[in-house]
Amino acid sequence: MPLRVAVQMDPLEAINIAGDSTFAILLKAQEFGHTLVHYTPEQLSYSQGRVSATANPVTVQRVAGDHYRFGEPQTLDLGSDVDVVLMRQDPPFDLGYITATHLLERIQSETLVVNDPGSVRNAPEKIWVLDFAQYMPPTIVTRSLDLAREFLVEHGEIVLKPLHGFAGGSVFRIGSDGNNLAALMELFNRTYREPHVVQAFVPEISDGDKRIVLVDGEVAGAVNRVPGKGEIRSNLAVGGTAAKTELTAGEEEICAALAPELKRRGLLFVGIDVIGGKWLTEINVTSPTGIVAIDVLNGTDTPGLIWKAIDRRLSALGRD
Repeated sequence: MPLRVAVQMDPLEAINIAGDSTFAILLKAQEFGHTLVHYTPEQLSYSQGRVSATANPVTVQRVAGDHYRFGEPQTLDLGSDVDVVLMRQDPPFDLGYITATHLLERIQSETLVVNDPGSVRNAPEKIWVLDFAQYMPPTIVTRSLDLAREFLVEHGEIVLKPLHGFAGGSVFRIGSDGNNLAALMELFNRTYREPHVVQAFVPEISDGDKRIVLVDGEVAGAVNRVPGKGEIRSNLAVGGTAAKTELTAGEEEICAALAPELKRRGLLFVGIDVIGGKWLTEINVTSPTGIVAIDVLNGTDTPGLIWKAIDRRLSALGRD
């Protein structure tokens, strides 16, 4: 059934169409006959009990420099005028992001929001993963230099990263000598109000950081992201390279443990990060990426799986 789809995302002119996951999802939506409108979070409004957005009808095509066409802007009631809202803006996961989740929660009795906005708000990538600590490298979350020093002594080498960082930004490896730990903790404490993630360094990162995509709790595919020379960060956005991969038994166990909770929370499109075949580091629910690389390497159609899962969810809600 053709759907009316509103996509809440960043400005379309800035995206990289060769690898952008949202763009691939929009292309597939058009193939399925769905109509699309685009708006940014700043265009959300609430008035007289209704949530609306000033949105542009949009068509997309895989043509660099001419990849989208906007129609005239219109104000849409997101509860009554659309069937699905895709919440796909990139982090930072700040108060603007959180506010958008609160507003979108108000339309859920009428419109399917993917991913569920309340669950997105309550499952920050580096916080919710702590519920599955049995699969994680040793980890602490702290602003305390003393605690970080104790952790370094215990584990020899550590990684320090922002709690709400994204795309591999501001991730530091600290050796056993502890050089720069105090300076970095001071910098982080000045820059961020929240505590920071300190993890035992996992040497297997040199072999890659695996992004595994789950659609409605089922594994859709995976890509191994290999760091560049002299890097510990494997994110494709910071120069990592994509390589074909298969799941290990440990990774299959992690996915099976996550699946029921993903379904329960309405987290339909999720990307998890695993190092060394067994160490879970993040559960990405805000705006997961990686599906273009996965589909190129494996000949799969992850956007198609996402739209079929959305159809199933609408049917289960009696909105088909």
